Amino acid sequence: MSTSNSSSQSANLLIEVFTEELPPKSLRRLGNAFGEGIYTSLKAAGLATDTSTVTGFATPRRLAVLITDVVDQAPDYPVREKLLPMSIAFDADGKATAPLLKKLGSLGYADIDLNILEKAGEGKNEALYLNVIAKGAFLEQTAQAALEQTLNKLPIAKMMHYQVLQKNGQLADVQFARPAHRIIALHGSNTLKLSSLGIDADNQTEGHRFLAPGAITIANADQYEADLQAKAKVIPSFDKRRAQIEAALFKAAGDDLVLMPDSLLDEVTALVEWPAIYECHFDEEFLEVPQECLILTMQTNQKYFALTDKQGKLRNRFLIVSNIETDKPHAIVSGNERVVRPRLSDARFFYMQDQKRPLASRVADLGKVVYHNQLGNQLDRTKRVQGIAAGIAKTLGADQKLAERAAELAKTDLLTDMVGEFPELQGIMGNYYAKHDGENAEVAAACSEHYMPRFAGDALPQTQTGTILAIADKLETLVGIWGVGLAPTGDKDPYALRRHALGICRLLLEKNLSLNLPVLIELARAQFPQNDVQEKAQAADIYAFIIDRLRAYLRDQAVAGKPFTSAEIDAVLSQSPAQINDLIARLTALREFNALPQAPQLAAANKRISNILKKTTTAIPTACSSKLLQIPAESALYQALEAATPALDAAYDQRQFVELLKALVALSAPIDQFFADVMVMDPNPELRDNRLALLQQLHQKMNLVADLGKLA
Repeated sequence: MSTSNSSSQSANLLIEVFTEELPPKSLRRLGNAFGEGIYTSLKAAGLATDTSTVTGFATPRRLAVLITDVVDQAPDYPVREKLLPMSIAFDADGKATAPLLKKLGSLGYADIDLNILEKAGEGKNEALYLNVIAKGAFLEQTAQAALEQTLNKLPIAKMMHYQVLQKNGQLADVQFARPAHRIIALHGSNTLKLSSLGIDADNQTEGHRFLAPGAITIANADQYEADLQAKAKVIPSFDKRRAQIEAALFKAAGDDLVLMPDSLLDEVTALVEWPAIYECHFDEEFLEVPQECLILTMQTNQKYFALTDKQGKLRNRFLIVSNIETDKPHAIVSGNERVVRPRLSDARFFYMQDQKRPLASRVADLGKVVYHNQLGNQLDRTKRVQGIAAGIAKTLGADQKLAERAAELAKTDLLTDMVGEFPELQGIMGNYYAKHDGENAEVAAACSEHYMPRFAGDALPQTQTGTILAIADKLETLVGIWGVGLAPTGDKDPYALRRHALGICRLLLEKNLSLNLPVLIELARAQFPQNDVQEKAQAADIYAFIIDRLRAYLRDQAVAGKPFTSAEIDAVLSQSPAQINDLIARLTALREFNALPQAPQLAAANKRISNILKKTTTAIPTACSSKLLQIPAESALYQALEAATPALDAAYDQRQFVELLKALVALSAPIDQFFADVMVMDPNPELRDNRLALLQQLHQKMNLVADLGKLA
């Protein structure tokens, strides 16, 4: 039990570190880590509680946290700890030994009166215990340690090293993300005597660099956010600042749509303390350039927000987020318009230059680009992808020549100036340039679509050629990288093989392609020379890897809002399906079957049959002979199975999985009677093998859709 300190005072705690401009792309993460680090240390010391609220703040020039209900001293608490056996704690003269004194010192009780130590146990088990009421931690000391520890652990990619002039006139070496200038440490209105980064804490910060320069005094921790907004022209909360920017962008866009990817919105939020939105324009002549190029130029280089009409067509107006609020923004607007013009001019120049040379003329140059030192160049890879794409097209009855042509051209845009400047446009520019060259529409589309899906939830290719090439490209990467010994390990997956495997699953399943997965893997393996790649890229390993990704994908699927269970997914995947396009249909049917009253009996029976067959060491006949059936129950099961088989096979051939599983209900009673009356492992080998053959035939029919035993 703990005892409270009657003099302990509770108030809200504010800690702020004021710096030069922090790295914008990591500001949000820094702010979260700063607040969480301080709070975790205080809570561990008993100075903050589970009910304390933690509010983090992050602006370009400050990291701060406000924690409610923080006491200036934690409650006292009991400490009982075994020190040493009595035989070791004291010598023959009854004096404390060095090990005992060392142990007490390590616990912070070097000066304790040895007479108050507790003895417990008897004989050889008698030991010495520390049993005291320890003083609760003091806020000032704990906050000092918490600040130091948190600053040292912040996720800063690259530290700056600089020097700070100390009060004694000496220069101290300091390292942090950016040079720090001030620290606030307030417990209510009381300033804590903290020091870090060569700075002593006080109750002052600084306002907006342009709108409210100079020192701002924060009288009380509770007034921090309000004072910064009212006096300093700073919105300290990252989330509130972001929400304000987002709302202002929507308002300024009017009837147009504003393109605001989360990453850009986060970065802009990290660049301003008092956001203001202004509208700018660029010359309409630039709209002849593919809009993806213009949008990427504005977003990547200038941090601007492009606007489109409701049909998604780019407008020649864009929005900027400034750190200066003014009713005369002409200089800001004209300055940004002047800055963006050369960027857009560069994009137009690249586009015009690239079109002077057809993609087909660039194919040979792919041979000059190394793909991987063990897998050759991009031209080698292109030929492998061509072979895979041709095989897939032939299987699907698609246009093989289109698939081969698309594979030939798909990577050529990597050699263009536009993609050289903006790698994010790979594929997109291939589509534009292929159209300009007069290539078939599906070939042009495939130049872009073969990268799909690029990420979880991304759209799939719209064209058949694009779909074929997307599968071929991902298979080639998966087999090739696996074959050079770079299969994913733990969290490391530098070649995104998990994403490629998931992409293959989605393409086969969502496009409902009746392609044999093991055959596809072998088709990809066959494109590589008979060397270490084929030896290391074992088909069984790659199949298992893809199925593992498929398992994760299926866990995210649902029927009528209800996700599939692990047992249901195991039931369909344990069959090692060669074709995966009908797995959702199988799972849906399994869900419906599982609701039948006979389902538990059939699942249990199937599991029992599986166990019997697994334990059988002798060869089982391929078919059951009706002449060897002696017991009525086994004859009845044989006849029921014979009667049900045509309907089961027909339902399976037509992929009517619900009907197939429901047809198994007719076998429920005969199966139960069989196990009640028949001894499968009969001493007579002929009878035993015949009964095993009957069970094997039954097992095959029961597991056409899934392994029902997995549901038991």
